[in-house]
Parts: sequence; structure tokens; C-alpha cells
Amino acid sequence: MRLLDYECQTTFWQDFSVAEKFGKEAIIDTYKRAKKEWGKDKIYSTELSMVLNHKCWFHYEVQNMEFSQLYSELWTEYHDFVLDNWKGEDLAYYLRVTD
Repeated sequence: MRLLDYECQTTFWQDFSVAEKFGKEAIIDTYKRAKKEWGKDKIYSTELSMVLNHKCWFHYEVQNMEFSQLYSELWTEYHDFVLDNWKGEDLAYYLRVTD
């Protein structure tokens, strides 16, 4: 899986795609588990943020406003978490890759 010019390191896109088949609660559960397990890994966490953002826009484009709004809320929560908790090179990496 590629996101623009970024070569994915995780299965987050696929994980969320599977969760979507089971609805909003499964998406939220997938998000919580990914955040808990990978929230301190700068590469995986950055990719999680990117996937949430891309999923938001993907669902917007196909007119699935329920999932688009959910992914937007999850991305905002996660982005704020990163900005509030990361410092130094980890934050610089996040900002550089997601810019």
C-alpha cells in the first residue's frame, strides 16, 4: 500500500478497511488498539495519522459522510495527542512526513 509518495510500513489501511465492514464501533476499536500499541513509535504513529486522514477524505469522496466524519474526529484527536505529547525529533519527523 502506498499513500501518495509514502511507502507504508504497516497494515493500518487494511486493518481499518476490515473494521469498516463491521461499522463505526469496529473502527473506533481498531483506532484505540493501534494508538495503545503504537502510540510511542514515531514511524507507525505517523502512519496511523496519515491513514486516518486519508480514510476521512476517501469516504468524503464516495459520499460516506458517516465514516468521513468519524475518521475526521479520530484524526483530530490523534493529531492533537501528537502535538501535545511529542517533542524533539519525534515531533519533527511527524510534522515533516505529514506536511
